[in-house]
Amino acid sequence: MPDVTKTADAVVDAVAPPLVDVSDVKGDKARSLWGDAWSDLRRNPYFLVSSVLIFFLLLIAAFPSIFTSASPTTGDLVNHYVGKPELGDIASPGWLGYDIQGRSVYARLIYGTRASIIVGICVTAIVTVVGGITGMIAGYFGGWIDAVVSRITDIFFGIPFLLGAMVVLQSFVDRTVWVVVFALAFLGWTQMARVMRGAVITVKHADYVHAAKALGAGTSRILFRHILPNAMAPVIVVATIALGGYISAEATLSYLGLGLASPTVSWGVDISAGVQAIRTSQHILLYPSIMLSLTVLAFIMLGEAVRNALDPKLR
Repeated sequence: MPDVTKTADAVVDAVAPPLVDVSDVKGDKARSLWGDAWSDLRRNPYFLVSSVLIFFLLLIAAFPSIFTSASPTTGDLVNHYVGKPELGDIASPGWLGYDIQGRSVYARLIYGTRASIIVGICVTAIVTVVGGITGMIAGYFGGWIDAVVSRITDIFFGIPFLLGAMVVLQSFVDRTVWVVVFALAFLGWTQMARVMRGAVITVKHADYVHAAKALGAGTSRILFRHILPNAMAPVIVVATIALGGYISAEATLSYLGLGLASPTVSWGVDISAGVQAIRTSQHILLYPSIMLSLTVLAFIMLGEAVRNALDPKLR
């Protein structure tokens, strides 16, 4: 007796257009949607520049001691109180000056990368998984399940993101990195759920999905083999762009005194401290702000490049 599951997969693969290999008009080697996207990305200067910046940031976050031997938490008020930058001595503790506690601004800049990158990546991963699964279930099953999930999503959407995060963080005494991750993820999954729901609603009416159902494929097999791979493109784009937004949100909360706090090293904490000496020592505020802006810009550029590569209308 023939294997019904294998037969179903063969038929579905034959009629599913989005991710199957197709040959272009020039007769080149057949490529998938993801292959075409990668080919476009490799020629996109925004993707190349942002990838180099992000790789460098990840390297700093993973191995900060490679870039500086100075301590980000040890200060010397006698010799280094709001010390001016020593720009000629590159990568030394005093290269970018000292803050109001006599700590190296350069060392804090390097070690502060870890907190921002961890918050951005972890929040993005959580909201993508939670929002993606929620949106996929609502979009595929529809009916009362979709109605209940949509109403819950609307309730969370009605809460201002930063204001809601402030309220959540206020209920914690020790606001560590993981507490901030929880607060941002708790309110940030709704956008991903809506994006996934819309993509699944579009994909589930495709011919290859109907063929899989007709040939007896199970619900889980249809969802994870045929619907999810074809609905992931918009989710990846939104997640990439949102990552920079979560890093910015963490810095904003830390600046307001409701996010990360000392002794945790964070750009937002340093920006908040730099405001106290902005009249006389602008470098304390300037360099963390530049680093934060470059990081957010790098992820936004990466998201825009991925969006252009995955959207045929923008090619």
